[in-house]
Amino acid sequence: MPQVRLIGPEGNQLGIMAIQRALELASQHELDLVEVAPSANPPVCRIVDFSKFKYDEEKQEREAKKHQKRGKLKEIRLKPNIDDHDFKTKAKQAVVFLQKKDKVKVNMFFRGRQMEHLDLGRKVLDRFILEMQNDGQVEKAPSLEGRIMSFVVAPK
Repeated sequence: MPQVRLIGPEGNQLGIMAIQRALELASQHELDLVEVAPSANPPVCRIVDFSKFKYDEEKQEREAKKHQKRGKLKEIRLKPNIDDHDFKTKAKQAVVFLQKKDKVKVNMFFRGRQMEHLDLGRKVLDRFILEMQNDGQVEKAPSLEGRIMSFVVAPK
């Protein structure tokens, strides 16, 4: 006969007993029998109001989500013929984003004949990756999609 460890409505332990006996006790209290630890040996059940139990569980999940910081995806746009000072400014901004624990997507835009010189754009991106080395790690390697070559850097 299957047995369970039973916890009463006030949170006190009622011991190990048969499932039928636990169901009877739950119906005497006009409450539900809820399995709270199925992997334990024997499984742990509790006599509670199921709807209140479910509500409290969802409330705890919402509270846990509140305290969770989700990093946003910031975007930086470059062109292959970027000037040195502009490059350093963009790199500095990317470092600020990484320090705030945001991911950074770096997009290299090619226009017109620039598509003939993808290697120049790739050199700029490689230089950008070197600049980010201390603050982040490349999550998605540079890849070409249409006229845009991009990669993603995640904070360390």
